[in-house]
Amino acid sequence: MKVCLYFEGKEIIKTSGIGRALKHQMAACESAGISYTLDPDDDYDVLHINTVGVSSLPVINKARAKGCKVIYHAHSTEEDFRNSFVLSNQIAPVFKKMLISYYSKADLILTPTPYSKKLLEGYGITVPIYALSNGIDLNRFHYDPEKVKAFRRYFSLKDEDKVVISVGLYFERKGILDFMEVAENMPDVKFIWFGYTPLISIPKKIRDVVTDEHPTNVILPGYVKGAVIEGAYANADCFFFPSYEETEGIVVLEALASSQNVLLRDIPVYDPWLVHGQNCYKGKNNEEFVAQLRKVLNHECADLREQGRITAEKRSIQEVGRELKKIYEGVCEGNI
Repeated sequence: MKVCLYFEGKEIIKTSGIGRALKHQMAACESAGISYTLDPDDDYDVLHINTVGVSSLPVINKARAKGCKVIYHAHSTEEDFRNSFVLSNQIAPVFKKMLISYYSKADLILTPTPYSKKLLEGYGITVPIYALSNGIDLNRFHYDPEKVKAFRRYFSLKDEDKVVISVGLYFERKGILDFMEVAENMPDVKFIWFGYTPLISIPKKIRDVVTDEHPTNVILPGYVKGAVIEGAYANADCFFFPSYEETEGIVVLEALASSQNVLLRDIPVYDPWLVHGQNCYKGKNNEEFVAQLRKVLNHECADLREQGRITAEKRSIQEVGRELKKIYEGVCEGNI
């Protein structure tokens, strides 16, 4: 059995969550001994397609003509398309129809969480849908003092500095405006937002905030990879992710795997696998976020880092690889 992992525009998406999903799928296949290719012109038995774009339909049609099975990985929904790029809300209804059309061409749909599975079922899609985490490379996020040094040196941090981080594109959906407001209410704390989006593609109110209207205690280093970001995950005082909508949130998995205290917006995607006070903290608004961050930074609440790491371990690349193998074999054999 050979699988084609297809991601349209790999260079464009490489810094996004979907881009990291490609690396995770490759690693999952390797861990489970699954033969794979990234070239849709190769011979294969299963097309595992991950993106919705102009080349997707020809690739699906070619796979069908060869008698291959098709699995569509539903990373996107109408809900997480909104409040992102310029005109995204106006385009969202059309985007939803396109998603339904494309996803319905598969023999099986994979999506990262029970929440996103429920959304897709609500679209009226009748193809079988399985929830399977994007997975996380646990080895990459083990504590490494050299990475911590790289992070603190990169930002010239002092021993007494309190640091809160987040990672994401410059999208309103990601909660970047709330991140700024919370930072403004905590001027004694350094807030770092890792990530970047071309400014021409985002609405003016977001563009203005990230260029010159953000609080002075907010640092926007852009897209940073390697030791610095991995050291940040491990060494910051809290990972604060106020996103309004996710299909899973790979950066959340990265923070959990780094044994970091995590503060999230209380939204359905994290149910039931992330529970306030057990393996993370949650808040509903900026007032709650500020109060909870104060407790975390002042060590006035339980340290949940170990429980967060355990949660990430259940979603390891190896676990995902084992599940993927069962799904690929089941589709090929006609059992699912």
